[in-house]
Amino acid sequence: MNVYEGSQRKNITATDATIIAATGGGGLFLLGIFVSQASSTPTIKVADTGGTIANTFTPTAGTFYPLPCQISGTLTVTISGTVDATVFYGPT
Repeated sequence: MNVYEGSQRKNITATDATIIAATGGGGLFLLGIFVSQASSTPTIKVADTGGTIANTFTPTAGTFYPLPCQISGTLTVTISGTVDATVFYGPT
């Protein structure tokens, strides 16, 4: 099994639908999401072109959610409510 570490990151905030696409000829690997702030009944959903990776869940502030997987196509992280989170990912 390959082991990956996130060499890139993207901070997302309230009501963002963030799309991260693989660049160059390589693929993309998701490491996880760190939630630094969450209030007002927030939710997060993580998906790629192949379908849902983590269906809608309510995050807790100060929590890292490990989601190690290879991404098929484009990674989409959709949030609602008030959330400040960082998505960690990298090339395969």
